[in-house]
Amino acid sequence: MEIIVFGSGPVAAKSLELLARNFKIEAVVTKPKPTYHRGSFPVLDTAKALKLPTHTVSNKAELSKLLGTKPFHSKLGVLIDFGIIVTQDVIDYFGLGIINSHFSLLPEWRGADPITFAILSGQAKTGVSLMLIDAGMDTGKILTQKSLPISPLATTETLTQELISLSDSLLIKYLPKYVDGSLQPRQQPHPDRATYSRKLTKSDGTIDWNKPAQQIEREIRSYVSWPKSTTTLAGKEVIITEARLVEGESQPGKVELRDKNLVVYTAAKALCIEKLKPSGKAEMSAQAFLAGYGNLL
Repeated sequence: MEIIVFGSGPVAAKSLELLARNFKIEAVVTKPKPTYHRGSFPVLDTAKALKLPTHTVSNKAELSKLLGTKPFHSKLGVLIDFGIIVTQDVIDYFGLGIINSHFSLLPEWRGADPITFAILSGQAKTGVSLMLIDAGMDTGKILTQKSLPISPLATTETLTQELISLSDSLLIKYLPKYVDGSLQPRQQPHPDRATYSRKLTKSDGTIDWNKPAQQIEREIRSYVSWPKSTTTLAGKEVIITEARLVEGESQPGKVELRDKNLVVYTAAKALCIEKLKPSGKAEMSAQAFLAGYGNLL
């Protein structure tokens, strides 16, 4: 069975590496490396290492133009972390359609960033849905779904790696069943209960101490890769990379040294800062930060 893989981000790169172990990949379609980008560009680098034919497109118009040249003979596409809207003409190009491995239990967290929003919402589980793409936003029929518990300490990075592995296992097991006709797609359950994620912005990372401590702690774990959780402590701009909830009530944003720990009060309870990264410095423990800047608090 040959497939075309559509993907652009780091999740797509790791998924491509895994897919190549079990499927014949006719070609990879991805975004081009921007001229201003320095360093590696995950999917392009992975495809090159695997010696796979690669096509680059920047938007849906270029994607349609590429498929209009009829460059492939595969009847099935697999899309993971692509970041470009797929129009109906592209879907129709493939006799068996395009399967999207979406990292949520659809119709939960349709949209661009389901992993982050699963952690932000505080839910106990998430999962992977294999979905046939249609003209809507993550509204297509489901081939299969499998859930995954979310650890109370999960970050976007750790949860992403777990979901990549789950996605690969589902693709290995269920793509052949779909292709041979033994697995029939079904409508998504309870579409009226759909929830939607969105792309994050840099401003999302600015910590608002007027929020409850529990919500800020989730944001710190969710934003650890980007946009990161930033605030000012001891007159220094810092990124908080790890914190835990502690008891206490006071003015939101008030900083306190408690038993040699760095504590910041919020709208409900407080956060004990465990690790942080001052601007221009490496990540350090709160104790190391206090040793250098504690006199400025």
